[in-house]
Amino acid sequence: MITSDNWFTQTMLINTLSRTEKLRSQLAGSTSDGHNLFASVLNQLLIQQESQSAVKPQINTFIPNVISAVEPNLSNQNVSLNANEPLRFQLIDPEKLNQVLDGKLKGMGEVFVRAGNRYNINPALLTAIAQHETGNGKSRAAAEKNNVAGMMSVNGLKSYSSIEDSIMDMARNLSKNYLGQGLTSISKIGSKYAPIGADNDPSGLNNNWVVGVTKFFEQLRV
Repeated sequence: MITSDNWFTQTMLINTLSRTEKLRSQLAGSTSDGHNLFASVLNQLLIQQESQSAVKPQINTFIPNVISAVEPNLSNQNVSLNANEPLRFQLIDPEKLNQVLDGKLKGMGEVFVRAGNRYNINPALLTAIAQHETGNGKSRAAAEKNNVAGMMSVNGLKSYSSIEDSIMDMARNLSKNYLGQGLTSISKIGSKYAPIGADNDPSGLNNNWVVGVTKFFEQLRV
């Protein structure tokens, strides 16, 4: 029993010394093998990173599916809202407008469309108001002041440097102070834009504003 224990002890000692010599040899050669050791560690890190990244696409692939499932509903909702707001911008061929425009309004179809697009208002409404206010481009205000919308200032009818400026100002005013304030029909707009019994309308022309604008609008609307 004692002999066996001595043999076991001697064997363990020999193995320990052997491993120590191998470790010393490896340490002695560590300088020359440094690059190999670094490459080995780096390779292990890259393998670990790749194995972790392989899981991520499986998580992210769910996101596009959610978006694609929601976007059609949003698009349908937007179309529905536009359909219920006929006085907001609707695409219309400028030539369709030019076919009915005359006088100072002649050839202004493209300007009406640009103004409508800029201020999100139906070009047909802008055209209809200008037609009614100017007798289709033949009023004195249009001829002398380039005013095609009956726009007023503290000194009376406003003057503009061009017909285009007048159209753009009309579109800005209607979008901000009328449609933007919830006045979403011609009759509601007329009650503020051309109120019946207004002091600046002694001849009572405002009585015909809603009917006149509506007539022109229905002829032009998409």
